[in-house]
Amino acid sequence: MSVQLNPDAVAFAKKLIADGKLKNDQGHWGQHNPDSSAENKFLDKHEIAEYGQWHLGLDKSKGEDTKGRYHFPYGDFKTVHRDGLIAAKERAAQQGYSDIEKAADELLQALEKKAAK
Repeated sequence: MSVQLNPDAVAFAKKLIADGKLKNDQGHWGQHNPDSSAENKFLDKHEIAEYGQWHLGLDKSKGEDTKGRYHFPYGDFKTVHRDGLIAAKERAAQQGYSDIEKAADELLQALEKKAAK
């Protein structure tokens, strides 16, 4: 699997954070990460490109109109979650995707700074 950084998702996450659409949660990402049913409901009302904006990783070997193209989710289709960014950063580090790890860390710092205001 050759996953690369999704620059559209990074820009989208930065805008959401700047707009205050964030959750500075201390929980476990598994409690907030949308399941397949929530993903499908989102896709019923939105384009796949909008779905992709919620994922920091992009696998261009997968079809453009498939959920399998997108990896490292960080939000719940409404807000950026602190625990989602932490999970993305940790998984990216474990899998050797340093560009995704770095982006998740930068977004995490921006979220924490915004949340502290």
